[in-house]
Amino acid sequence: MRSDQKSYQDLTDLQLALMEVLWTRGEATVSQVQEGLLETRGLAMTTVATLLSRLEKRGVVTHRTEGRQYVYRPSVSREEVCESMVSALTNRLFRGDVTALLSHLLTASEISPGDLAEVRRMIERKTEDRHGQ
Repeated sequence: MRSDQKSYQDLTDLQLALMEVLWTRGEATVSQVQEGLLETRGLAMTTVATLLSRLEKRGVVTHRTEGRQYVYRPSVSREEVCESMVSALTNRLFRGDVTALLSHLLTASEISPGDLAEVRRMIERKTEDRHGQ
């Protein structure tokens, strides 16, 4: 894991919800983020502003000024956050053993035949990529 991933491997559910709004919109003001969360979370504008400020201090978002408002945008991609969080989970719960993680995922829940076929295709593509290098 890269050293810069530490800043976002432990994002809370609420922080991830804010990030989802930003990833979907590309950029947003505090009021637009609040509006994007309105159906699932009734947060005060000041709470959203505080959360965005904290995320900015951690390097997860940045802002530009437009008039009297800050317009926030993600400084990390959804993929980077997913990679960081899955890596941290794998290290914490499975001692870094990816095979154990995959085994758990395959046995812990019902997987449709279509999903299994897609997993097979992904493994085949990954294998081909490795052999092609």
